[in-house]
Amino acid sequence: MSLPNCPKCNSEYTYEDGLMFVCPECAHEWPQQGDESAEPQEKQIRDANGNVLEDGDSITVIKDLKVKGSSLVVKVGTKVKNIRLVDGDHDIDCKIPGIGAMKLKSEFVKKN
Repeated sequence: MSLPNCPKCNSEYTYEDGLMFVCPECAHEWPQQGDESAEPQEKQIRDANGNVLEDGDSITVIKDLKVKGSSLVVKVGTKVKNIRLVDGDHDIDCKIPGIGAMKLKSEFVKKN
């Protein structure tokens, strides 16, 4: 089986690494299957029920959440409007009425 040349530098010294091809000369990696010119998929953030969340959505908290460094608690059923999605472990940026700005994990909310 002959391996393809590197699409970036045209090197013939490519090798397989798992499901990827790697070029040792320019360090370019590309998938063995599929079209490289395809745009990479954006990471979709989903709520506890599997619904895709988007910026500006309204959500409801499905579990009591303790506010770190405080004695406050975000109660089950708290509705939050106009969320903003961010990268990281806590992937929702929002303002909770009575508490203020917070970051939430998408696994503890459901889309309205």
